[in-house]
Amino acid sequence: MRKNVEITEVSSVVPYIDQLSELLKEVVDGGASIGFLPPLDLSEARSYWETVLAPDVRLIIAMQDSKIAGTVQVHLCMKQNGSHRAEIAKLMTHPAFRRLGIARLLMEKAEEIAVREKRSLLVLDTRKGDPSNLLYQSLGYIQAGEIPYFAQSLEGTLDTTVLYYKTLGKEMS
Repeated sequence: MRKNVEITEVSSVVPYIDQLSELLKEVVDGGASIGFLPPLDLSEARSYWETVLAPDVRLIIAMQDSKIAGTVQVHLCMKQNGSHRAEIAKLMTHPAFRRLGIARLLMEKAEEIAVREKRSLLVLDTRKGDPSNLLYQSLGYIQAGEIPYFAQSLEGTLDTTVLYYKTLGKEMS
C-alpha cells in the first residue's frame, strides 16, 4: 500500500472536476463497467461529475501526492421503508494506483459513512468476473444473486451482474 494516501469525503467536485473527469474516462476506456461505454468523451465525463452530488449522495476520494487515486460513492436510500440502507456506487481506482489497497480504503470509508448515516445494510452490483468481485467478498459482502444480460459492452455483448449485500453492526428494526 502506498503511504500518504488521504481518504476524504468531499462536498464539492469543483476543486477536483478535471481529475475526476480524467479518472472516469481512464477507467471506462480501460473496460470498467460503471454505466458508460468507451470511448468516453471527456466532456461527457465532466457533465457526469457536475451533477453527481445530491442530498442523498456521499462522494469519497482518495488522494496521493495531490492526485486523485480513486473514488467511490454512497447513495443513501431516501424512501421511508429504506432509510436503513445505502448503495455503493462507482468504485474506481486509477490504473496507476491499482493493487495498492486504495479500493479497500475507499470501501472502508464508505462503510464508516454509512454507519454515521445510520445505515445498516449496504448493497452493490458489479460485473461478473471482474476483479472487484474478489475485493467485495474479502470485505465480507455476500453474493445475493446474479442478473444475466444486465449491462451492455462496447462490442454489444450483454454481461451478467452480481448483486452483493453487507450488514453493518446491529440490524436496525
